[in-house]
Amino acid sequence: MVEDLVVAAVGVASAGAVYVMAAARVVKQYERGVVLRLGRLLPEVRPPGFTLIVPGVDRLRKVNMQIVTMPVPAQEGITRDNVTVRVDAVVYFKVVNPAEAVIAVEDYRFAVSQMAQTSLRSIIGKSDLDDLLSNREKLNQGLELMLDSPAIGWGVQIDRVEIKDVSLPETMKRSMSRQAEAERERRARVINADAELLASKKLAEAAATMADQPSALQLRLLQTVVAVAAEKNSTLVLPFPVELLRFLERSAQQGLVPPDPPRAKAPSGEEPGPSTSPAPPEEPGPLTSPPPPEELPPSAEP
Repeated sequence: MVEDLVVAAVGVASAGAVYVMAAARVVKQYERGVVLRLGRLLPEVRPPGFTLIVPGVDRLRKVNMQIVTMPVPAQEGITRDNVTVRVDAVVYFKVVNPAEAVIAVEDYRFAVSQMAQTSLRSIIGKSDLDDLLSNREKLNQGLELMLDSPAIGWGVQIDRVEIKDVSLPETMKRSMSRQAEAERERRARVINADAELLASKKLAEAAATMADQPSALQLRLLQTVVAVAAEKNSTLVLPFPVELLRFLERSAQQGLVPPDPPRAKAPSGEEPGPSTSPAPPEEPGPLTSPPPPEELPPSAEP
């Protein structure tokens, strides 16, 4: 009798152990358990830790609650300014409602991936090339809004979306490089022109100061000579003073005293006397009429 009881107890213990082993489940800290009993969702979501289900009746689905990093395959499209580009991105999302992630959508990962590819193609067609290259923050926000709207009904929250790379055709790259080179050359020319304008103003001010003080020009000339001589050159170029040219010009305009005319050569043994110039011919005076003839006295008649 006792042996039968022992055998029955061992059988019950074995059956209980098998049942517990079949019903025992472990939910990890970053997971949540969703139980379907005979195909119907139980309202209670199993928390992390040890839990039991009914073998053969319940089915436990574990849902990962971590943030998922999903790369979006590169999508090729035409921008609004008719440029063919190839853009790839990455999506960060997480599950916030495990029950809806299991019931509302067949595979939430595949659904998010397809929605991301479609939204990326749409955002490429609505944007310009300059926006894709330099204004990515705005495009990322637009992609996030486009993905977040349908994902809320799937129990998924889009954390952020980032555009990784924009591939351009080789012809477009060369055109952009030429454009950038031309822009930099334009800036360089503008900077040089501004520098020349400023230098000309400063030189004009310096010239006005030197005009008031002529000695300043001589000092500047000496400084230039010292600077050239400091390089230990064998040839020294001395600039001609501009003031001397101006002095000669003023002298020519004012008409300095002309040199004395050459004197006549005297005969030998005599000292040359002062040169005499021939007297100028006298100018004829005013014309006068001859005096009238004197009248003879009348002769005496016989």
